[in-house]
Amino acid sequence: MAKVTGLGGVFYKVADPVATRAWYAEHLGMPTDAYGATLDGEGQSVWSPFAATSDYFGPGDQPFMVNLKVDDLDALTAALTAKGIEMVGDPLDESYGKFAWIRDCDGYKVELWEPKG
Repeated sequence: MAKVTGLGGVFYKVADPVATRAWYAEHLGMPTDAYGATLDGEGQSVWSPFAATSDYFGPGDQPFMVNLKVDDLDALTAALTAKGIEMVGDPLDESYGKFAWIRDCDGYKVELWEPKG
């Protein structure tokens, strides 16, 4: 059975992502880049502040989004769709992994990520 294998990242909205990344780099030593920070050195756990105006988390005022690592995105999304779970948008295949989005039971958009490599 396809399943979640870990936390892929935490994404949340802030007024000034650049300043937030700089603060975390200066005060907590996080190795930030334009997206946030990769926390385990292998691209497997990400921390990323987004602009308060970002619509990446979907319509509405959702201030954060959880990214969950999965072992078989295609199988999991097929199983979720069969159970009537709402998919959000189209799946995406990037050089660093495949992505899909769902709505949880509380209406929050959740990002599912199958890392490559």
